[in-house]
Formats: sequence, structure tokens, C-alpha cells
Amino acid sequence: MPMRAQPALLAVPATLTAACLSVMAGGQRGGFVAERVLWIAVGVVLVVAAHLLPALCRQHGWRIRVLGAALWIGCMAATCYGHAVFFLLAQKHAGEVRAAAVPAVTTTGRNSAVIAADRAAIVSRLARVTERRCAEPCPSLRIERATLAARLDAIDVEATEAKRQEAAQDRADAARAAAVADPVTGTLTAFGIPSSRVDLLAGLAFAAVLEAVACFCWLLALRPVESSKPNTGAAVTPVTEPSNAVTEAETAPEMTIDDVTRVAAAIADGRLRGTVTEIRKYLGCSQTRAAAIRKQISEPAKPALN
Repeated sequence: MPMRAQPALLAVPATLTAACLSVMAGGQRGGFVAERVLWIAVGVVLVVAAHLLPALCRQHGWRIRVLGAALWIGCMAATCYGHAVFFLLAQKHAGEVRAAAVPAVTTTGRNSAVIAADRAAIVSRLARVTERRCAEPCPSLRIERATLAARLDAIDVEATEAKRQEAAQDRADAARAAAVADPVTGTLTAFGIPSSRVDLLAGLAFAAVLEAVACFCWLLALRPVESSKPNTGAAVTPVTEPSNAVTEAETAPEMTIDDVTRVAAAIADGRLRGTVTEIRKYLGCSQTRAAAIRKQISEPAKPALN
């Protein structure tokens, strides 16, 4: 089947790109090596079938075209699904790389819950010490009150530092979460669409556009060669055509008796069907000449049929 060069320049890269996507998606699906190889083989076959089926079925009858259309729809659905898997995994990996670039925040010391519990215990002890009364000055009581007050101040400072670190950790986590999501996806989520659904629809859209481009380019690349001249069959002897229209009467003298005899003998032996197309292929002549030969062969049989 002849191939047109210009559409093929886009059809071949599109098919190679789609096949590479299937290779990547198949490699990420399977667990064992054999499973990955089979997933890759299935994906590549489906890609090639989805791209070439419309062009291959175009010249056949309507039954073959209907069957080919059903197979093509199945191949397209499976291929788009496989490509969507690749796009989603690629987006996930890209998000992980962006998140890893966010500076990590390390927290030191105790967390706020432990500090709050320790502070509550100190406040309770300070309250009990404050309520004590002595008949005479009690240095030990004053020392204990001062110690507990100092510990309470230290606990407050520690709690402030813990809150600052927790706030920094929260900001880092928010930045990491924002880096994981695709920028366009994050914008679309403002309209109430879940990010996972946006990623899936975007992957399917990219896959569908790629497959459509490849199928259309192969249709153009494998398009049958059209010609306005009737002698589009096998190699024929060049015939100089006059500028005006050639009538049947003018072309009849050009036919030799040998051509009519050869065709009649081949039909009688069962080696040739008496159709214009078969005669044209057998003699390698033009459509007009084959039609004239067919008419000459059938003319003597008309009285017998009546």
C-alpha cells in the first residue's frame, strides 16, 4: 500500500510517542518482569491497531468496516485508559519531586501537649504553696514559691517556642501539599472539582487527542492514490490521447483481433471472468479499451440468448 510522505511525517512520530507511553504504563503496572513485558506487548499492539485499523478497513466492504469500527473503539478505549495511567503516575512523580524540593522543618524539644501537662502540674503546686501560711517567716516557703514561679516562666517560654515550631511545620506541610498538586489542577479545584477527577479527565483528554491525531494522519498517509485517468491499473502501453473526447467508434479500430481472441479463449478456459475490470487487469489496458473488448465478445451471444 503506497504511503504519502507528508502525513507520514506526523503519523510515525505520533505512533512512536503513543507506543512509548504504552511501554511506560505497562512497565509501571506489572509486578514481575514477565508481567511487565506482557503489559507492554499488549499496549503496543493496541496502539498500532487503534492507529491503523481505520486506514486498513477503508477499502473493504461495509461488513469489514463495521467489524473494524467495533474493534477500533475497543482499542481506542483501552489505549486511552493505559495512557491515562501513565499521565496520572507521571503527575504523581512530578509532585513528589516538587514536594522534595520544599525545605524540611525539624522540630526540637517537647511537643505542646507534654508542655501543657507539665505547666498544669506546676501551676497546681504553686497554688498550693501560695496558700500556705506560717506563723513566722518561712524561708523555705518563699524559696519554693520563687522556684515554681521560675519554672512556670520557663514552661511558658518553652510553650511559645513549641508553638512557633509547630506553625513552621504547618507552613512547610502546606507548601509540600501545594507542590504535590499540579498548578492547573489546583486552579480548577477552586470551582469545586476534586483534584483526582481533574487529573483523570486531563489524562484522558491528552490520550484521546494524541490517538485522534495519529489515526487521522495514518488515514491521510495510507489514502489510495486517485487519478482522473481511466488507466490506473497495471502497467499499460502509453497511448497518445487526442485533445477531444475519444468515442467508442474511434477506439474500436485500435483493438487488434489478437486481444479479443486472447480474452475469449481465457474466458472459455475458465481462467478469466468476463468483466471489464478483469479484462483490464488481464490485458493491462485502459478501462475504455477493456469495455470495448467486453462489448465485442458479448455481441455474438445476444441472438442466442434471445
